Order: sequence, then C-alpha cells, then structure tokens
Amino acid sequence: MSQIKVEVEPAEVGLDPERLRRIDEYLRAFVDDGRLPGWQLAVTRGGKVAHLAAYGHRDVEKGLTQTADTIYRSWSMTKPVTSVAALVLLEEGAIGLQDPVSRYLPEFADVRVYQRGPASRPVTVPAAEPIRIVHLLTHTSGLTYGFHRAHPVDEIYTANGFEWTTAPGLDLAQCVAKWASFPLLFEPGTAWNYGASSDVLGRVIEVASGRRLDEFLAERVLGPLGMADTGFHVPADKADRLAGFYVVNPANGKAVRNDAFGGDVLHEPVCLSGSSGLVTTLADYHRFSQMLLGEGEYQGVRVLGRHTVRHALRNHLPGGGDLKSVGRPVFAEMPTAGVGFGLGFAVVQDPAAAGVPASVGEYGWHSAASTIFWVDPVERLTVLFLTQLMPSSAHQLHGRLRQLVNQALVDRR
Repeated sequence: MSQIKVEVEPAEVGLDPERLRRIDEYLRAFVDDGRLPGWQLAVTRGGKVAHLAAYGHRDVEKGLTQTADTIYRSWSMTKPVTSVAALVLLEEGAIGLQDPVSRYLPEFADVRVYQRGPASRPVTVPAAEPIRIVHLLTHTSGLTYGFHRAHPVDEIYTANGFEWTTAPGLDLAQCVAKWASFPLLFEPGTAWNYGASSDVLGRVIEVASGRRLDEFLAERVLGPLGMADTGFHVPADKADRLAGFYVVNPANGKAVRNDAFGGDVLHEPVCLSGSSGLVTTLADYHRFSQMLLGEGEYQGVRVLGRHTVRHALRNHLPGGGDLKSVGRPVFAEMPTAGVGFGLGFAVVQDPAAAGVPASVGEYGWHSAASTIFWVDPVERLTVLFLTQLMPSSAHQLHGRLRQLVNQALVDRR
C-alpha cells in the first residue's frame, strides 16, 4: 500500500492555510446535508503535499469513515492511465500516432460513417480516412457512448448493451469487434466526441505489446510508480476498504447507495476497460499525478520522456479548436470553451473563455463518479479529489473546487 502524508507547511509553498480551510468547509457541507457520502482531497505544490483532508464515510450504511487507504472506482480517470501506457509503447516504437488502428485491429479496416436515418436503419458511407492511434488518444475517432442519448449512433450502442459500460459477458476483444461494426458519428479526425476510444486503445496496447492490458499496466506504469492498490478489481483481502457507490436522488439531491450502478469491482472483470475499469486510492493516483508534474518521472523512476509528455499536453483538436467548437455538448460539469484536448487529457487553452481561474496549460480529467484531478504546470500545483457520486454534474463540485484551490495560491513558487 502506497502512503500519502503532508510533507510541507502550506505557507512554505505559497499556499494560505486559512484560505485552504475554505475548501474543506465548502466540501463538508455536502456531506452534512447528505449530498455526498464522503470525500478525500490532496493539494500539492512543487511536488510536495501541502494539504490533505477527508470527511464523511466510505460506507454510510455501515458507519465506516474515510481512511487513508479507502479504495475508489476511478471510472473515467482510468483514461489518462491507459493513455500513458500507450505513450510508453509510442516511445518504444511499437506504435505510431499516425498508424491506422486496423494495423493492430483488422476489424477496423472497413469502418463506416453515419449519414442519416434512425438507429434501426442507418444510412452509412465508407470512412474516407482510417481511424488512427492519435484519434483514439484525442477522442476524435468517431466512437461514442450510449449514455449520451443524443444521436442515433448512441442508440445503436445502447441497443447492443453498451450504454454506461461494456456489454455483459464480452471480453475486450469481443467488445472491440462490436464497436468496429457500429457506424462512426463522423469522419475520423474531424470532431471530438467522448466515447469508447480509450477501450479500443487498451486493446491496441494488448496487441502491440503481446500482454493483457492489466499485465502491461502493472509492469510499465502502476508497478514502477508504486501504485499497489490500483488495478481492475479489488482483491478479497482489501474488500473492506472499498468505498460504497452512490447516486443522486433527483427528488431531493441526496446521495443514495447503489453499488450495482458502480459495477462489480470485487471480482476480476470479463472485459478490461481502459476507459473506466480501474480502482485506485488517493495515495496511488497522487503518485500518477506527480509523475505527470515531473514530466514523466517520479522519485527517480522515469515512465515517459519529457518531450513525450510535453507533446501529449499540446492541443491536438482539429484545426486547433476547443471542445466547444469541435465537440458535442455532453458535459454539463466542465467548461468546453477555451479547453483543448491532448493525448489523453483536457488542456486549458484560454482561461477567460473557459470561465475558470486557471493557468494556460493546466490539464487533467474527471469522471461521472465525481472524481477529478488536475495538474497546473505553471503554478507547479496538483489537485486530486475522490468521492463516489453519480452524476458529477449534480452539484457544483468541480468548478467550485478549482475556484477554491486557486484562491489559496498567494505566492509564486
């Protein structure tokens, strides 16, 4: 089990301790009135933990409080980990950003693009360009998720068992074959849409490396970083540390227990999802964020080269656009104007347009389960917030958290 502890007094790294308390006060109110079960927060600056806080329960029904080793379903915060694993293979020359995905997954050789018509009888045409590795990393592949419920192709995914997660009983290779048979939303590389791209990327990793996704992650990312509690399921001897999963009651905004919606993470999954399959802890994901802050290195262990990380954090969206101009408006909990997308991370390009107090180049990601992390390379700041509540758009958490953290920055370091 990896450990996390306060390493420096906030004032020593330019953070006002009184202002940091505003964050905790704001977040505690969500637990006190029943909107959240509990939460954990870590704020670091210059690579040192300056603020740790936890409040509430990991299991409200059993009266189990938050502990340093609580295990959370990371959901879509799996995606950046999968992206880093793909970048490891990129550095070895095993894959290339411009490689057609069909080089590794032949089922993607003849993908078709939706033109018109209902989900039951869609009119499609052959894709003019192949889906490439870079399109998977940037979510510009044309793949989608059924839960968007905004397009006939979304409906096709749902009808085939791919609404919130992968279809029951199918392994990753079988899921990939199904996705390849569905029409794309758009021509690859022409727009942005949040979808199963990271899952397909996980399968590319398996084929290119000759290893199962869980094995490759453990050997090349999780193991080297000491992320001992991160994986695709919670072993039996750690089951009591797993946080309960909660959903919002739309009638009153309160958190209601619903472990079934969170997925069965107490057993090995049939499908290793590179999009949403990992469980993790505050200490483990902290190590991952510090590796990114260190441009690929953490505590003497180098996972990626500096230039690879810097390239991943450029805006790779078509025409240099932002998520608002080239993407589908599917995220109520995050800004899209002024925010680009790199190789696995949302990247702030214009804080004024985004409407958030952030630095140019700030990057990170979040999940529908209300987990979020970001790295500010200008301020040398990282923030990690973990809880288990679906959907993340139910309360003003992510945007307010960014405001509250950044108002605590008082000196440059």
